[in-house]
Amino acid sequence: MNVPENLKFTKDHEWIRVEGDTAFIGVTDFAQGELGDIVFIEVETEGETLDREEVFGTIEAVKTVSDMFMPLSGEVLEFNEKLEDAPDLVNSDPYGDGWIIKVSVAEASELEDLLTADQYKELL
Repeated sequence: MNVPENLKFTKDHEWIRVEGDTAFIGVTDFAQGELGDIVFIEVETEGETLDREEVFGTIEAVKTVSDMFMPLSGEVLEFNEKLEDAPDLVNSDPYGDGWIIKVSVAEASELEDLLTADQYKELL
């Protein structure tokens, strides 16, 4: 199972990669494996400012639909449009082309509450 050292993680199996004052968010390799074949991703919060742990969208696999939660507070700047035609990118490349949203980081201190790669591995 792939757990990149340069990312932070949540107990709900989202990952976050910070680049300056923006962050990319997606679901972990573990999560996509548990979900199975992903067929649809819905994010209707683009342009909205959400608090940490609020639902930013849903991810639909063949057998289930799951909510996705904000790992930190911020404005949802962008939805990965590649996922409209190819939601299975989350299965094949969860930490690369399968990112789901880009957000502005409102409270950098919230990053301290997220799990490191080692802590996430222990959780699993």
